[in-house]
Amino acid sequence: MAIQLPSSLRILDRSNDQEPKPILYAFALEELLCRAIGQGAPPILHIWRHPRAFVMGLRDSRLPHAALADEWLRSQGFDTAVRNSGGAAVPLDAGVVNISLLLPKEAGGMEHRKDFDLMVELIREIMASVTDRIDQGEIIGSFCPGEFDLSIGGRKFCGIAQRRQQLAISVQAFIIVEGRGEQKAALARGFYERAAEAAGKQDYPIVVQESMSSLTECLDLPLTAEQFVEQLRQVMTSRGIQLSQAEDIAGYPDESQIEAMIGLMKDRYAISS
Repeated sequence: MAIQLPSSLRILDRSNDQEPKPILYAFALEELLCRAIGQGAPPILHIWRHPRAFVMGLRDSRLPHAALADEWLRSQGFDTAVRNSGGAAVPLDAGVVNISLLLPKEAGGMEHRKDFDLMVELIREIMASVTDRIDQGEIIGSFCPGEFDLSIGGRKFCGIAQRRQQLAISVQAFIIVEGRGEQKAALARGFYERAAEAAGKQDYPIVVQESMSSLTECLDLPLTAEQFVEQLRQVMTSRGIQLSQAEDIAGYPDESQIEAMIGLMKDRYAISS
C-alpha cells in the first residue's frame, strides 16, 4: 500500500550545497521551519549532508567526560554539536544522507509512532527498486539505537529520531549510503570510551563495530549518496511532488534568523561536563 504524504509537501534539497555550514545550521533551520509550519506553512522534506561532523544526543552531552571527548573529536577535524532531537550520538560525513519530514501536528498530540512509521515506509519506497529486505527494530550494539532502526541482514544503516514542537514535528533519519559502517561505529565507540568513563553502562550505548554498515556494503552495490538522493527525488516526482527553492518556501528564515537560532541552541544545549 502506498504511503500517504501530504499533497502540499515541498522538497528542500540541500544535499549538494557548496558553501560549508556549521553542523547546527541544519537543526536550526528545521527548528525555524517547524515554527512556520505550525503557523500554516506547507510541510517540507529536507535533504542535507555534512562533510565531517559528530552530533551528540542530550544524554551524551551529560556524560562525565563529554567535554574531553568533544575536544578529542575536534582535534581530528570534526565539527561537533548537541542536537535538540531524541537519540544518541551519530557520526556524519558526505556518504550519509540526512532526510527530515517536517510536518504539522495538533496541539497536545502525543501519538508519534505514525510519524516514525511514515519515515520508515518512505525509506523502504526509495529503496524498493534495489531491495525489499529492509528490517525495522533495534539493533543491539549500534550507535543511536532505537525501535525504529533500519537494517539489512542484521546490520544497521539508518536511525530515526524526532523533535516535537507544540504545533509541528521533525522526523529525522540518517542513512549511511556509502563508506564503511564499521569506521563510523569505531568513532562512536571511541567517543563513549572517553566521555563515559565512570558512568553506568545504562547511561550510554555499548557500540559494537560490526553492528553498523552502509547500504553499499549491505547490498554489495556501487551506490552513492548522490544516487540515493536522485532516487528519492524520482519517487517524489512520481507522486507529483517537486523540488522547491528556498525563496519559494513560505516562512523560510533569513540567514540572520538561522544564525540567531544556532547561537540559542549552542547556549541551551551546551555540554555540561
